Amino acid sequence: MKYGTIATSNSLRVIGSQSPRAIGGTSNQAKPALVYEIEPTSFQEANKSDQWRQHGSIERFKAHLVANGFHQQYDIDYLETFRPVVKHVIVCIILSLAFSRQWSIRQLDATNAFLHGYLSEEVYMCQPRSFENPKFPHHVCRLWRSLYGLKQSPRAWFFRFSAFLIHSGFMASKADPSLFIFRKDGNFLFLLIYVNDIIIIGNALSQVQALLKSLNRQFAKKDLRVLHYFLGIEVKFTSDLLCLTQAKYVAYLLKGATLHEANPCLTPVATGSQLSSLHGSSLSDPTQYHSLVGMLQYLTLIHLDISFAVNQVCQFMHQPTGIHWKAVKHILRYVLGTSHDGLVFHPGDSSMIAFSYANYDGNPDDCRFTGDIVFSFAQSLSRGAPRSSPPSPILVPNTSIINWLSPLWNSPGFNNFYKNYMSLCLHLLCFGVTTQALSLLLLI
Repeated sequence: MKYGTIATSNSLRVIGSQSPRAIGGTSNQAKPALVYEIEPTSFQEANKSDQWRQHGSIERFKAHLVANGFHQQYDIDYLETFRPVVKHVIVCIILSLAFSRQWSIRQLDATNAFLHGYLSEEVYMCQPRSFENPKFPHHVCRLWRSLYGLKQSPRAWFFRFSAFLIHSGFMASKADPSLFIFRKDGNFLFLLIYVNDIIIIGNALSQVQALLKSLNRQFAKKDLRVLHYFLGIEVKFTSDLLCLTQAKYVAYLLKGATLHEANPCLTPVATGSQLSSLHGSSLSDPTQYHSLVGMLQYLTLIHLDISFAVNQVCQFMHQPTGIHWKAVKHILRYVLGTSHDGLVFHPGDSSMIAFSYANYDGNPDDCRFTGDIVFSFAQSLSRGAPRSSPPSPILVPNTSIINWLSPLWNSPGFNNFYKNYMSLCLHLLCFGVTTQALSLLLLI
């Protein structure tokens, strides 16, 4: 591997007319002599000292050794690179359950997460420039731990963290490998991880504190206390409700599309519109279309009302036209007027109902049906997942998602939220007719 790169310089500097390192001095004006024989060796020490803080602003510069991973070759210095990340539907479900039971919810941020991973491959790196060993200038470095820039670093970090949790008594959920569950003496802990963002939920504060101490001994982390912002989702707690919004993300999205000062519209889809790949002329540069549609997909996590509209424009990513671009801007104008809308959860009994919409001729080009499945959880909508597939039984998109979630209900701890048998009712809205299609009894 080629040289690593030093991203920034690491230094400590004081800005001000008088340096804390100056020792005394005479002057016409009476100034207290400042004697500081031992200089601080880190930012933390300098920031704790009143002498350093009162004579100027302390600037901190971080340094990261970044490996040039683009020189790596498959099957030589890296193999697998995939690492699981928590699914957003799991985040919504766990948060709603925790709030309904008034459990403790904490947020952590792993500091320099990728530096904690152990490498299973044999990786070598040239010595960083300006940091060569003068005695061995032509030697290379054997990497035992992962560095930022390596292709396998995210995977190495996840497996290091998950191995620690499993050794501590946690077990990974079959529904989502990024959800870890701990059960002991009637106490439960849920841990969700997305790269370096961590959520800890527990019904016993003592267990949560014990886990925090255990993590602090193994990893460098920041305790962000109560959850307030996670993966672009703003979390607001009150005594009687939990609110999830994406207002900041919406503002960023609209500003990037230069539609933050446009006139909002009332519906996400124009009345009577039906998109087709045969209408309109192709865009000369579809880059912005691809970018905005991808960002709109992430917005459907909270804004369930645009799920169907986003599903429509996603079907023309391969060759968007001017008509499709107009439909995307229509969705953005609708989002502008509903930017502060979100999901609201109330404490109470836990129950789930799934609603689905399917239309066999929703796509005029190939007559594929377009559908949407929305879960109502704890008296509030908590999931919208647009689906599109070839002609097949209408229950396929619904049962596939529910079967994927079924291991979660069988996980330890969830039998406290449901009865021994949970009735999960699906209602299909097909061609405007509401019918009860299925009732599943899941053994908890």
